[in-house]
Amino acid sequence: MKRSLYNEDHELFRGSFRAFVETEIVPHYDRWEAEGVVDRGLLRAAGTNGFIGMSIPEEFGGAGVKDFRYNAVMAEEYARVGVGPAGAAIGLQTDIIIPYFLTGTDEQKSRWLPGIAAGDLITAIAMTEPGTGSDLASIQTTAVPDGDTYVVNGQKTFISNGQNADLVIVALKTDPTEAHAGLSLLVVET
Repeated sequence: MKRSLYNEDHELFRGSFRAFVETEIVPHYDRWEAEGVVDRGLLRAAGTNGFIGMSIPEEFGGAGVKDFRYNAVMAEEYARVGVGPAGAAIGLQTDIIIPYFLTGTDEQKSRWLPGIAAGDLITAIAMTEPGTGSDLASIQTTAVPDGDTYVVNGQKTFISNGQNADLVIVALKTDPTEAHAGLSLLVVET
């Protein structure tokens, strides 16, 4: 069945990304599965080839393309060869975490986005806690201001991309007296 979702540019992108998956992921996938971690080099290679941060503006090292269909093509290519966790390392950075960084200040964008787009800075997100799971209203991790920084106290588990992360977005309470209204996201540099 012919689909109308994608145009010629998407299909050209698919060819490039399929070749990337075949050369950069498939040969290493079994080892990564056995070791329980994807090589950092995968994200660097993805960044070098322009597969990370396509939505990041060009001035910050991305392609400036706001078309999630490219991300869908990538997901289809991971599924085609069954490389979920390796694809998740890239997909998490591209699909879930980059949008948070795009809402930052210009200083934050200049500081972090070029490295993220290049695959030199690997991102993670830490929401889940022992005993609360992903019930964000019940998390116990706190951040208390201390001058120009915050002191973070708490525990996180199941941190996606955590083994390789340079930057971790941490869900925490900045006002422990509130449920949802007291939640914040804080970028922690590892």
